[in-house]
Amino acid sequence: MSSGLAANVHDLKLRLDWGQPAFTIIDVRDRHTFNQEHITGAISIPIDDLASRAEIALHKERDIYVYGQDESQSAQAVAILRNTNFTKVAKLPGGVTAWAEFGGHTDGSLV
Repeated sequence: MSSGLAANVHDLKLRLDWGQPAFTIIDVRDRHTFNQEHITGAISIPIDDLASRAEIALHKERDIYVYGQDESQSAQAVAILRNTNFTKVAKLPGGVTAWAEFGGHTDGSLV
């Protein structure tokens, strides 16, 4: 990553705990899966809509963390965003599962 954006659940949780601004968490899984469980504060932009919605829904100056159904989908989302001229983008390894295992807060219908 050229931006030097840290991309693991520990670093992201520290940013949240310290109230650091200027970052966005994007869940690129389908809406149904997002509604079941997602990282608290994440926004849902399904991978199929990411390219078309990124320009209007996201700020290029913000750090963007992306997670999906698996590492492949997360990597695809990062590539889509970088191809749309977003440079501060990183995938969040392990996604919502790693986040929850680390003690991060989640929302949704599953607890």
